[in-house]
Amino acid sequence: MKKAAIVIWLSVLLTGIIALFWHFELVYALPTPVPKDYKAVNIGSKIDGVKKFESANKPVFFHFFNPDCPCSRFNIDHFKSLVKEYGDRVKFIIVVMNAENEYSAEAIQEKFHLNLPVYFDRAIADRFGVYSTPQAAIINNDERLYYRGNYNKSRYCTDKKTNYARAALDSLLNQKYNPVFSQLALKAYGCELPKCIK
Repeated sequence: MKKAAIVIWLSVLLTGIIALFWHFELVYALPTPVPKDYKAVNIGSKIDGVKKFESANKPVFFHFFNPDCPCSRFNIDHFKSLVKEYGDRVKFIIVVMNAENEYSAEAIQEKFHLNLPVYFDRAIADRFGVYSTPQAAIINNDERLYYRGNYNKSRYCTDKKTNYARAALDSLLNQKYNPVFSQLALKAYGCELPKCIK
């Protein structure tokens, strides 16, 4: 009887651990579901309303961020490394995609330890076809979408072979043809918008 109770208790405990692992890890390895009303925006499309973001003929890099999304939080250091490396040649902008609007621009800048422009406008995500965080979108000097997608195959942005956003920046700045990316780069992974759900 005592042995059976221990086996049952261990089974319940193991099931709980597996459920937590699924919720906090595996669920983010699945693509983010495409919203029903999603309007795709193709690479090369002219993006309306981005003239206000332009800066001295620099490409503009939009970082779509949700402070409540674990994937977005894991991505902060990687994003900061891009700003440090390319900040003199690219204008970086943070677009906060938090449905509750409970954060200020100053709070976001403090979170990143960067003094970058911060916007809280969902329409920016719609213009780029972004429906998940974290996501990167880059426009070239002609106001055309050069890249929209993931930063890396790895949730923690540690896989150097799949630094998709960095590869897109290198390609654009070196005036090469648009790199060809796999679905791992272009299919959204992370937290659904407008709320941090998966």
